Amino acid sequence: MPSRGLVLRYRLEYAALATVRATVGALPDAVSWAIGAVVGLGFYYLDASHRRLAIRQLRAAFPTRTEAECRDIARATFRHFGQLLVVLIKFSTLTPAEVRARVEYDGEDRVREALDRGKGVLLSSGHFGFWELQGIAHPLVLPPMHVLARPLDNPDLHRWLEGTRCATGNSVIYRRGAVRRVLRALEQNECVAIMIDQHIQNADAVTVDFFNRPAATTNALAALALRTGAPVVPVFALPLPGGRFRMVYDHPVEPPPADSPDRIREFTQRCTDVLEMYVRRHPQLWLWMHRRWRDPETGAEATVGMFPRAQVEPEGEPAE
Repeated sequence: MPSRGLVLRYRLEYAALATVRATVGALPDAVSWAIGAVVGLGFYYLDASHRRLAIRQLRAAFPTRTEAECRDIARATFRHFGQLLVVLIKFSTLTPAEVRARVEYDGEDRVREALDRGKGVLLSSGHFGFWELQGIAHPLVLPPMHVLARPLDNPDLHRWLEGTRCATGNSVIYRRGAVRRVLRALEQNECVAIMIDQHIQNADAVTVDFFNRPAATTNALAALALRTGAPVVPVFALPLPGGRFRMVYDHPVEPPPADSPDRIREFTQRCTDVLEMYVRRHPQLWLWMHRRWRDPETGAEATVGMFPRAQVEPEGEPAE
C-alpha cells in the first residue's frame, strides 16, 4: 500500500502529464518538438548525476572523442529524450490516420517474409531513437505486435502508457509469466518485441561486447529464437526532417551454426552488434543516462531522472 506522500506524488505526476497532453495536443508538431527540447535541456542542466554518468559512458565508448564532443553528444541525448517524451504524448492524441501521415516505413516486407515461415517474429530493439512511436505505427501496415515491458510504479501513468501502446492494436506482455505468453504468441505466428540494451543481474544474463566492453545482457531474445526458430528482425525508429519518422526493419539476424559452442551468447552478440551499429551512427539517440556497464570506469548510477520508474520484477523472466 503506497504511503500518502507517494499517492500525492503519483497524482501530481499524472496531473502534469494530463496538462502537457492537453497542451501539445492542440499545438503544431514543431512547437511540440521545441517544448520537448526545452524539457530535455532542462534535465541536462538540472540532473547533474545523470549528466555526469552520460558523459562518463560516452568517454568510455568513444575514447578518441574529445571531452567537448562527449559533452555535446550528452546534451543532444538529453534533448532527444525530452523530445521523445513530448512527441510520445503528442502521438497519444492522434488518430491512426494522423500517425500514418507522419511516418514512413523501410524494410517492412522483411517482417512479412519472416511471418511467411509460420514461426512468429521476434523484433529486436533498444532504447534508441523513437522506439515507442515505432510500436504505435507498426500495426498500421503490419500485424500488431506484443510488447514485452515492465509496469510503471505510478498506476495512473501505467494505465496511460499501456493505453497508448495498445491504441493501434498491440498488446503488452508484462514480465511476470512472460515466457509462456511469448511462446504462445510465436506459436500463433505473431510478432513479439524485446529490448536488449538494459543491464540485468539475474542468472539469465549473458555477457557480450557492447562498444568493446563487457555488458550483461538478457539471453531471452536468443533463447526464444533458438527454441522456436522464430526469425529475429532488428527494428529502429529514426527522426526525419519536418517532424516525420522512418520506421526501419533491418535484415533478419542470422542465427549461429548448430555446432557453435555457445549459441545463445553468440546470437545475443550478433543482435547487440546490430544495435551498436545504429548507436555509432546516431549516438545522440541512445540512452546514455542508463548505466549499461557496471564497472568502476562509469561510476555509481543515479536514481532520479527524466522518465517514471518501472517496477522491479522477479528474476528469471525476459528483460524489458
